[in-house]
This record gives sequence, C-alpha cells and structure tokens, in this order.
Amino acid sequence: MSKSAEKLAALALRRQGVSIKDIAKQLQVSRGSASLWCQEIVLTKKQKLVLKQKQTDAGARGRQIGADMNKAKRSAALDVAKQQAEVEFTTITHRELFLLGLGIYWGEGIKSRTSQAAVVNSDPKILQVMIRWFCECLLVKKSDFRPYVYISDQHRDREKIIMSYWQKTLKLKGVQFKSPIYLHQKPKQKYENHDSYFGVVALRVSKSTNLKYRILAMLQVLGVRLE
Repeated sequence: MSKSAEKLAALALRRQGVSIKDIAKQLQVSRGSASLWCQEIVLTKKQKLVLKQKQTDAGARGRQIGADMNKAKRSAALDVAKQQAEVEFTTITHRELFLLGLGIYWGEGIKSRTSQAAVVNSDPKILQVMIRWFCECLLVKKSDFRPYVYISDQHRDREKIIMSYWQKTLKLKGVQFKSPIYLHQKPKQKYENHDSYFGVVALRVSKSTNLKYRILAMLQVLGVRLE
C-alpha cells in the first residue's frame, strides 16, 4: 500500500474513532506516522469516551495479566521450596521437636512467675505441635491440658461451633476446656472472615508451676548459649 493510500486508510479509521495505536497496528506503520496523518481529525465527545474506556479496560487486562504471571511465579517458587523442605525434613527427631517447642514457647509461651505453663495462639498447627511437645518432650499427660478459649463478644452466638472446632482440632475432651472468655470490642469492628474466626486459645497445663520454671530455666540457658 502506498503512503497516500495508507494515509487515506488512517484518516478513515480515525473518523470511526479508532485509536492511533490500533491504526498503526492495522496498517503496520509507526505510531508517529499514524499520529501525524490523523492530527487534523477531531474526535467527537462520544468517540473520546469510547477510546478512554478502551484504554481503561486495556489497563485492567494488563494488570490482571501481570498479577496472574506473578501468582504463577510465586506458586512455582513455593513448589520448589516445598520440595526442598521435604528433602530436608524427611523425619523430625526428638531433639528437633524439643528445640522447636522451646522456640515456640520462647515466643508464645506464658513466662509470668505466678501462672502455669501455657502457650497462647490462634494457629491450630502451632497448638498441635505444642501438645505433642509437652507430651513427648516434657512427659505431660494429655488429660492435664486445661485450655481457655478467648472469643470476641461479636461471636457469642458461635460459641458451640468454636468450642467444638478446638475440641476436634486439638483432640481434647470437652470437659478439659474451661468456659470461654469473651473479649469486649468496639461495636464498629467487623470481621471479614466471620465464619472462619475461632478465637485464641491459651493451652494451659494444670498444676505446672514447676514445669514452667523448668522451661524458663532452659530458655535462660539457651539464650546464654546463643550469645
């Protein structure tokens, strides 16, 4: 197609409200040439709105494509990391469990001198690990656990659901749980994850003051060793 024919085609497309970018693409010319040829064409208000909407839609599609690509990259990286972790942790030794539990207690455990040994958390995995740690490493009987469940006052109507969840998740008997403790919060505060909210558990061990002293002593020595 000759230059004059390309220009006439560009003018016809522009009068239809086609963008400079699309004109250049259809005619296989540079955007600079398409813009120069079409500069005399004044678009109507409606055509401008249509072009603006197309640009907005294209931007949204571009952002979505970018987000999908990043998500795929993260997923692939997580798969590789998981494979490496499975090689590194084929089994968990008693010593590894012992140190893992100490680390969790260091961050999440009750350290007050006037209370019993306990770990406070909302993550069921952490609480499951700590039950195993107490039982296997410190020889606590499973019947000695006395968990307290702290629940937002807004979830009072879900008490039975929440208590049942923790009984099943921690594999403890209902009679071992103390009555739930309700936390009063501002009425305006709302939970987006309303149905997946299960409060916070204080996993306490009954008559464990001396056990707590033993744990705190180990943490003190461990802290010195790590200096």
